[in-house]
Amino acid sequence: MTKLSFRLGLLTLMAGGLIAVCSSPAAAQDAAATYKAKCAMCHGVDGKGGKMGTKDFASADIQSQSDAQLAETISKGKPPKMPAYGTKLSADEIKGLVAQIRSFKK
Repeated sequence: MTKLSFRLGLLTLMAGGLIAVCSSPAAAQDAAATYKAKCAMCHGVDGKGGKMGTKDFASADIQSQSDAQLAETISKGKPPKMPAYGTKLSADEIKGLVAQIRSFKK
């Protein structure tokens, strides 16, 4: 009985890991699509900013912010120019956008 429980536990662990590995690229694609739809028009496809005074996402100023700070900015916006997305995007979508912003790091 103990060997069977161990094997079932190991199988469950492996299946969970496989799901996590397989879903990561999909999550990254979703974040890229959300960025393109919601952010790129002002922040640029490459995250370099400049339009309407937006900052370069690769800059030390942006990259030094914590994930929580970036998520809060996305959620609450930066009035009057940047809209709040907290009611329009899920927590996972906002987390994906934070990861997308991190991907612009030099």
